[in-house]
Amino acid sequence: MSKSWLYAWGLAGVAFGGASLVVPLYVVELGGSAATLGTLAAVAAAVGVPGALVFGRLADRTGRRRGLVLGTLALLVVSLAVLPVLESIPAVIAVNGVVWFAFAAATPVVTLLAVAGAPEAEWSARIGELNEYQGTGWALGLLLGVAWTGAATRLGDASGIGGLLLALAALAGGGLLASIRWLPADAESAEVSPRRLRRALRRANRFSVRAATFPLAVGRADFRRLHPERLAERFTPTLALYFGAITLCFTGFAAFFAPLPAYLTDIGVGSDGAFALYLVSSVASAAVFERVGEASGRRDPMSLQVLGLSARGIAFPLVFVVGGALGVSALGYLGMTVVFGVVGLTWAVIAVTAGTLVTRLAPLSVRGEALGVYAALSALAGTVGSVIGGRLAATSYAWGFAAAGALVLVGAALVHLLGRWTRRNADSATTATDPAEGPPSDPPRSTETPTDDG
Repeated sequence: MSKSWLYAWGLAGVAFGGASLVVPLYVVELGGSAATLGTLAAVAAAVGVPGALVFGRLADRTGRRRGLVLGTLALLVVSLAVLPVLESIPAVIAVNGVVWFAFAAATPVVTLLAVAGAPEAEWSARIGELNEYQGTGWALGLLLGVAWTGAATRLGDASGIGGLLLALAALAGGGLLASIRWLPADAESAEVSPRRLRRALRRANRFSVRAATFPLAVGRADFRRLHPERLAERFTPTLALYFGAITLCFTGFAAFFAPLPAYLTDIGVGSDGAFALYLVSSVASAAVFERVGEASGRRDPMSLQVLGLSARGIAFPLVFVVGGALGVSALGYLGMTVVFGVVGLTWAVIAVTAGTLVTRLAPLSVRGEALGVYAALSALAGTVGSVIGGRLAATSYAWGFAAAGALVLVGAALVHLLGRWTRRNADSATTATDPAEGPPSDPPRSTETPTDDG
């Protein structure tokens, strides 16, 4: 696979990464409250799954994957260029929704382009490489925000946000022009088996820093053959309970991140400081991802996830405690940096273990679709959690962040109980004794590695 078009998509990743924080900061600059940011984030989350579904299926039916990607990049360029001239918060919310619709819509299509024309054995490596380029671009977008807004402040501009939006639009435009030149032709994009692609997506466990600071957009899942009715019929009690637990957790994640830019602004952290803290979280997560993956192979992933969720649930209200107690002093910045680092580290643990647990708990025939449901539920939880978090934080940041942490801790407790029940059932099956009391046990399933997803 030629890497030229990956550089083009990486440029788009810079624009998406910068937009993930600069637009909320712009809404705050226009007078938006924490509740407004909740609405902003909820709209961004709500457009994700429809965008991925529609464009994924269009890519299959028309075969025009190149044109679909170019169309989403054009949407990104126009949206970012228009934002600085908008002074109406509802208009900004609507245009920001277009930005994240473009991101969600492009994600499945660029995944198909990454594997097109390659032997199946190479798909995992290609998807992993795509994630690396996109994730690096996202981090560079946050780094650009640190440098741009910091320089603007020193030069007398209160925030530099308008100029940064135009710079991101220019970078997105560069990505569009490069994509016109380098994106593979549609003729090179043969049909890809959804079942085989799902397997490759599971194996390509490469991390993107995006979700460490923006848990609202859909993941890189294959939505093209998602059949909710078939899944509902085949869900096991343990999988349903796990989905309930993880939905609570993602609701808490969104409830924390949605009003966070308003809180950082209110305590005196400048735009450059906010970008820096988000970058710390992303880098901390990316730095330990591979090690967490190795640890999850040696230890029980469910226990690891409980630890990660519990630490994250405690860290969310600590952001308020540290910010309120220490303010924007040198000690305050140090304390906030440590807490944001913990938030990022815990995401690496959660991200690695979640995919493993969904795969293990789902019946063989619906494993790929179960991963699609996981991604869809996380986006739905992002919509609900953003509204809840924004409304609570508008009344009190203390209550808002405490509620976010509580949701995550309740989800962690459910995962812990699920782990105990599954271990008891496993021990009972091994010793041929009666099953321990708990939720209805799942029917026995083969432990052999399947050759296909269904």
